[in-house]
Amino acid sequence: MSEKALNKPSRSVRIVGWVLTLVPASLLFVAGVMNIIRPDSIVEQTIKMGYSASVMLPLGIVTVGCVILYLIPRTTCLGAILVTGYLGGAVDVHVRNGDPLPQILLPVVVGVLAWLGLYLREPRIRELFPVRRL
Repeated sequence: MSEKALNKPSRSVRIVGWVLTLVPASLLFVAGVMNIIRPDSIVEQTIKMGYSASVMLPLGIVTVGCVILYLIPRTTCLGAILVTGYLGGAVDVHVRNGDPLPQILLPVVVGVLAWLGLYLREPRIRELFPVRRL
Protein backbone atom coordinates (compact mmCIF):
# COMPACT_ATOMS: atom_id res chain seq x y z
CA MET A 1 0.00 0.00 0.00
CA SER A 2 1.40 3.42 -0.93
CA GLU A 3 2.25 6.14 1.56
CA LYS A 4 -0.49 8.38 0.12
CA ALA A 5 -3.09 5.65 0.59
CA LEU A 6 -2.13 5.40 4.26
CA ASN A 7 -2.63 9.14 4.70
CA LYS A 8 -6.07 9.22 3.03
CA PRO A 9 -8.63 9.37 5.82
CA SER A 10 -11.59 7.01 5.83
CA ARG A 11 -15.10 8.38 5.42
CA SER A 12 -15.84 8.10 9.16
CA VAL A 13 -12.58 9.88 10.05
CA ARG A 14 -13.43 12.68 7.59
CA ILE A 15 -16.89 13.04 9.17
CA VAL A 16 -15.37 13.32 12.66
CA GLY A 17 -12.89 15.82 11.21
CA TRP A 18 -15.71 17.94 9.80
CA VAL A 19 -17.58 17.82 13.13
CA LEU A 20 -14.43 18.94 14.95
CA THR A 21 -13.92 21.61 12.29
CA LEU A 22 -17.44 23.00 12.68
CA VAL A 23 -17.15 23.48 16.46
CA PRO A 24 -14.39 26.13 16.39
CA ALA A 25 -15.68 27.53 13.09
CA SER A 26 -19.12 28.07 14.63
CA LEU A 27 -17.70 29.72 17.74
CA LEU A 28 -15.50 32.05 15.72
CA PHE A 29 -18.23 32.82 13.19
CA VAL A 30 -20.65 33.82 15.96
CA ALA A 31 -17.94 35.93 17.61
CA GLY A 32 -17.27 37.67 14.29
CA VAL A 33 -20.95 38.32 13.64
CA MET A 34 -21.36 39.69 17.17
CA ASN A 35 -18.54 42.14 16.47
CA ILE A 36 -20.28 43.20 13.27
CA ILE A 37 -23.76 43.69 14.76
CA ARG A 38 -22.35 45.15 18.01
CA PRO A 39 -24.88 44.35 20.76
CA ASP A 40 -24.33 46.50 23.85
CA SER A 41 -23.00 43.62 25.96
CA ILE A 42 -20.33 42.80 23.37
CA VAL A 43 -19.35 46.47 23.04
CA GLU A 44 -18.92 46.62 26.84
CA GLN A 45 -16.74 43.48 26.81
CA THR A 46 -14.61 44.85 23.98
CA ILE A 47 -14.00 48.09 25.87
CA LYS A 48 -13.29 46.13 29.06
CA MET A 49 -10.64 44.15 27.14
CA GLY A 50 -8.90 47.43 26.29
CA TYR A 51 -10.12 48.00 22.74
CA SER A 52 -12.09 50.83 21.23
CA ALA A 53 -15.56 50.03 19.91
CA SER A 54 -14.36 51.34 16.54
CA VAL A 55 -12.24 48.19 15.98
CA MET A 56 -15.24 45.89 16.25
CA LEU A 57 -16.46 46.05 12.66
CA PRO A 58 -13.04 45.45 11.06
CA LEU A 59 -12.28 42.71 13.59
CA GLY A 60 -15.62 41.05 12.90
CA ILE A 61 -15.04 41.13 9.15
CA VAL A 62 -11.56 39.66 9.55
CA THR A 63 -12.85 36.92 11.86
CA VAL A 64 -15.67 35.91 9.53
CA GLY A 65 -13.27 36.02 6.56
CA CYS A 66 -10.79 33.72 8.33
CA VAL A 67 -13.57 31.26 9.17
CA ILE A 68 -14.80 31.24 5.57
CA LEU A 69 -11.26 30.54 4.32
CA TYR A 70 -10.97 27.77 6.93
CA LEU A 71 -14.19 26.10 5.76
CA ILE A 72 -13.44 26.16 2.01
CA PRO A 73 -11.48 22.98 1.21
CA ARG A 74 -9.19 24.69 -1.29
CA THR A 75 -8.16 27.42 1.21
CA THR A 76 -8.51 25.46 4.44
CA CYS A 77 -4.79 25.44 5.28
CA LEU A 78 -4.49 29.21 4.88
CA GLY A 79 -7.68 29.63 6.92
CA ALA A 80 -6.32 27.42 9.70
CA ILE A 81 -3.13 29.49 9.86
CA LEU A 82 -5.11 32.75 10.01
CA VAL A 83 -7.50 31.36 12.64
CA THR A 84 -4.47 30.28 14.69
CA GLY A 85 -3.07 33.81 14.52
CA TYR A 86 -6.41 35.26 15.59
CA LEU A 87 -6.61 32.85 18.52
CA GLY A 88 -3.03 33.67 19.50
CA GLY A 89 -4.08 37.30 19.73
CA ALA A 90 -7.01 36.26 21.92
CA VAL A 91 -4.63 34.44 24.28
CA ASP A 92 -2.44 37.54 24.42
CA VAL A 93 -5.38 39.78 25.32
CA HIS A 94 -6.48 37.45 28.12
CA VAL A 95 -2.94 37.19 29.52
CA ARG A 96 -2.42 40.96 29.29
CA ASN A 97 -5.69 41.59 31.14
CA GLY A 98 -4.82 39.10 33.88
CA ASP A 99 -7.84 36.91 33.17
CA PRO A 100 -8.20 33.53 34.92
CA LEU A 101 -6.58 30.45 33.39
CA PRO A 102 -9.80 29.00 31.87
CA GLN A 103 -10.30 32.18 29.83
CA ILE A 104 -6.68 32.06 28.70
CA LEU A 105 -6.92 28.40 27.70
CA LEU A 106 -10.23 28.63 25.82
CA PRO A 107 -8.66 30.04 22.61
CA VAL A 108 -5.93 27.38 22.88
CA VAL A 109 -8.55 24.61 23.05
CA VAL A 110 -10.45 26.13 20.12
CA GLY A 111 -7.21 26.20 18.12
CA VAL A 112 -6.39 22.59 18.96
CA LEU A 113 -9.88 21.54 17.85
CA ALA A 114 -9.47 23.51 14.62
CA TRP A 115 -6.20 21.77 13.78
CA LEU A 116 -7.36 18.33 14.92
CA GLY A 117 -10.43 18.65 12.70
CA LEU A 118 -8.23 19.75 9.81
CA TYR A 119 -5.80 16.88 10.41
CA LEU A 120 -8.58 14.32 10.38
CA ARG A 121 -10.19 15.55 7.16
CA GLU A 122 -7.29 16.88 5.10
CA PRO A 123 -4.79 14.49 3.48
CA ARG A 124 -2.28 17.32 2.84
CA ILE A 125 -1.92 17.91 6.58
CA ARG A 126 -1.68 14.17 7.22
CA GLU A 127 1.22 14.03 4.75
CA LEU A 128 3.05 16.74 6.71
CA PHE A 129 2.49 15.00 10.05
CA PRO A 130 2.16 11.28 9.38
CA VAL A 131 1.19 8.97 12.21
CA ARG A 132 2.80 5.58 11.92
CA ARG A 133 0.62 2.62 12.65
CA LEU A 134 2.08 0.00 14.93
